[in-house]
Amino acid sequence: MTYCLGIVLKAGLVMASDSRSNAGVDQVANVRKQTLIATPGERVISILTAGNLATSQAVVTRLTQAVGSGQPGEDIALASNLFDVARMVGERLREVMDKDGKFVKPYGDATSSFLVGGQIRGEPPRLFQVYPAGNVIEATDRSCFLQIGETKYGKPILDRTLTPDSPLDEAAKVALLSFDATLRSNLSVGPPIDLFIYATESFTAAGLQTLEEANPYWRALRTAYGEGLMALVESLPRPPPNP
Repeated sequence: MTYCLGIVLKAGLVMASDSRSNAGVDQVANVRKQTLIATPGERVISILTAGNLATSQAVVTRLTQAVGSGQPGEDIALASNLFDVARMVGERLREVMDKDGKFVKPYGDATSSFLVGGQIRGEPPRLFQVYPAGNVIEATDRSCFLQIGETKYGKPILDRTLTPDSPLDEAAKVALLSFDATLRSNLSVGPPIDLFIYATESFTAAGLQTLEEANPYWRALRTAYGEGLMALVESLPRPPPNP
């Protein structure tokens, strides 16, 4: 299992992924699940992956190998909008599943899902989810984040705090706290966390950082949040006494 999160705001995007790959209790590895494809000054695309690692890596490899090929419908550097990029991801996923799915089925689930976020000059930042069937949905003002993988533990804080007008730095903090909740409740999700913070119209991939377990900011954030929650709980009114 894994956890990936995308947040789209007026101010930009926050894209975050964990790094744990689990094929059994004695086969745990760290794998990067975020891929950035950028043409400086023109487009930035982030692709997050969850599910079968072989499937997701095959899809991402096909996409990255096609960059610069000049092939319409395959080269995402030619896509005129991010919806077309998300559809390309879905098409590559279907191709991989058609080729490999029947061979993997006797041994487990071959499916993968994806988050595709970014900005192409001429349109605002956008965020899409690609389902295992290859179809896509887009985040909206009413729901400005999308999740894949182990989603349930990190969702409540996102529902309570995020709006399309949230500042980028606040959204990044909330994203990391969403990961904190997930890591505490599910051992199949683990650090390091790859965090990409993108400001609208910047068209640069420079905002990618990796937070290891020992990262001072990551540790301070988790500690302060835990202590703050305990203090808040202690300050809340007690339940009424029995009549």
